[in-house]
Amino acid sequence: MKGNPFVRYAAALIGGIVLYVYHPDWILVPQVALLLGLGMLLWGVRQTRGKLVKPIQIASGLGGLLLLMALGWGISYQHTARNQSDNLVHLTDTLRAYEGVIAAQPEERAKTFRVELAVRRGKWTSQAGEKWQPLSGRVIVYLDKAGQSMPHYGEVWLVTGSPRPIDPPLNPGEFDYKQYLSYRNIYHQQYLRPYERTVLSVDPPSRITGIATRVNRWADRVFTHQVSNRAEYGIVNAMILGVRDDLDTELYRAYAAAGAVHVLSVSGLHVGILFLVLTFLLSFLIKRPRGKLLMAFLQLLILWFYALVTGFSPPVLRSAAMFTLLIVANASGRQQQFINSLAASAFFILCFDPYALFSAGFQLSYLAVGGIGAWQSPLYQSITFRYKLADKIWELTAVALVAQLITFPLGVFYFHQFPTYFLLANPIVIVMSNILLPLAMTTLAFSWVPYLNDLLGWLLEKTAWLLNYAVMQTGALPGAAWDGLWISQLAMVLIYVVIFCGAALLITRNRAYLWATSLAALFVAGLTIWDDFEQANQQRLAVHFLPHRTAVSLTHGHQSTILTDLEATDTRSFDFYLKNTFGQWGVSELTTIRASQTKSVADTIPNHLACYQTRAYTLWVWRGKTVLLVNQLGGASHWKLPAVVDYLIIRRNALRTWNQLDGRVVARHIIFDDSNKTPLTDKLLADANELGIACYSVRQMGAYVADME
Repeated sequence: MKGNPFVRYAAALIGGIVLYVYHPDWILVPQVALLLGLGMLLWGVRQTRGKLVKPIQIASGLGGLLLLMALGWGISYQHTARNQSDNLVHLTDTLRAYEGVIAAQPEERAKTFRVELAVRRGKWTSQAGEKWQPLSGRVIVYLDKAGQSMPHYGEVWLVTGSPRPIDPPLNPGEFDYKQYLSYRNIYHQQYLRPYERTVLSVDPPSRITGIATRVNRWADRVFTHQVSNRAEYGIVNAMILGVRDDLDTELYRAYAAAGAVHVLSVSGLHVGILFLVLTFLLSFLIKRPRGKLLMAFLQLLILWFYALVTGFSPPVLRSAAMFTLLIVANASGRQQQFINSLAASAFFILCFDPYALFSAGFQLSYLAVGGIGAWQSPLYQSITFRYKLADKIWELTAVALVAQLITFPLGVFYFHQFPTYFLLANPIVIVMSNILLPLAMTTLAFSWVPYLNDLLGWLLEKTAWLLNYAVMQTGALPGAAWDGLWISQLAMVLIYVVIFCGAALLITRNRAYLWATSLAALFVAGLTIWDDFEQANQQRLAVHFLPHRTAVSLTHGHQSTILTDLEATDTRSFDFYLKNTFGQWGVSELTTIRASQTKSVADTIPNHLACYQTRAYTLWVWRGKTVLLVNQLGGASHWKLPAVVDYLIIRRNALRTWNQLDGRVVARHIIFDDSNKTPLTDKLLADANELGIACYSVRQMGAYVADME
């Protein structure tokens, strides 16, 4: 740590950022840190003034770190858009229209264009009347594609209507899209029909970003012309331009199962690959006069051209900045530590964008690069091979081992899976990526040269085909992905304690690290056993949020039965809204009953569940509790129901007025799922409030979960 000062500086800055994000109201803490740090720093300077040999001043060092912590808090406050008085979040009146400019490169989805608008001004009714007033904030707009061309960066739109706040996660374990966007200072979204927006002009917020988007579009046209096969074009487009719309679902799943999904998003990995390839290709310049400077110039030129081609994708920008500092430090000729240079790059990036700290890409990139830089060489040198090919394979394997070891706890925490055959897939992916990325850049550079561009395009397509084939074969192996893994933040931190203390033990042979590793491992084992015990004894009813659909589950131990009208082919909706819930609950056996069935389903339900189903309703009896799902309340048919139903679930707009339940159903708990129309549910909830009826809506309140233990 003594020779790596920026490690301490970055840690102090990160401490201030984390303090603000989790406790923004603790304003007294950074104020005290600022005053105390300034006092300690000045006292240390006064103590050493006039001395020829200046002793190490611990007080001055601590004072400086306290100042950096206060700086981290202040930067985070300054970069939080909701702290601006004219931000959308503070608007209390209904917004009738607003003007905004497209502030990022639009994305094409299946049925919509996803556009990020930076709001400039808005119109709403206030005491001063209806007029345009200054307004700030960012809105994610989904524009219906029907008959529309792709929007362009810098277009100024006039939008009618009002954006709505982004919903929090409505199911247990669901991805927190609201928090993810809040780290980008986006708090609102809106769905638009074409007639609800008008393009006023073109006024790009940044000329450099405007150039980057045009270069990105040009690169897309080059790849479209040179790579004719859709699967190979999809991979090239994803790896170089960061666009995954053309990827086949099965191909994406194969990459995920093989542990190679990271290559499908432009990130620090790609910048790192280009850096290593360029270092290898340009290494002959080192021995020449001013060769280091020329090598650094060429590396920076190509790395930043790649960032330009990606449209200045934020992950690539962060990684390009990281490697820029590493290249400059190496070219300076001064004695420098790799970890210190890496920490310096993180420090300056976080000064510019403190919320980058909470990006999975930022965390994984720095962990992987730091781990490889610190541990790959000792691991590689621990085993020697006589033959050059075997030695090269072992070198690549050592990279894959270190990268997987250092990132797997974070990967499991975010993505809930572990690739079983990563040792088989990653060396292949690394080799093929080392070929494909420079080849793609060369294809772009010589796209204007006849015949040569066709040859390069053919080589690029065949390389992409070979990469796809290797990944598909690996992903098709039995048990390729260990799925459904869940760990808490505490467990993830403890696993990292085991990894880092274990590595320190191997390097230093210090017995203290042995005790720390053993203690952390015992805590991890205890947490795992306790979680498994709780899951084995859980009993719960859940009415899940599923847009415009029904999903009701009964869970006992590691088994669950779900009744839903979600189509079996709609795996995307299941994965987004429901998969994480059952994964978090440790469900390993899931039985599905289709709500569209109108006859007996005795052949499809577990033995512990009694079920009676008609067109009008479905009645479940489970562990002494009755659950009634009502499809329709019309007609005079006689219902055979218990005197009191424990849980009444209203679906498909069955209830129009509360009088319809009189003399028919008495229930202890009433729940509306999202198959009901929102205006109707809102009206019934308002009427229920006046009548004193307790009820619950998953659209407004999130999934209804009742523990029955």
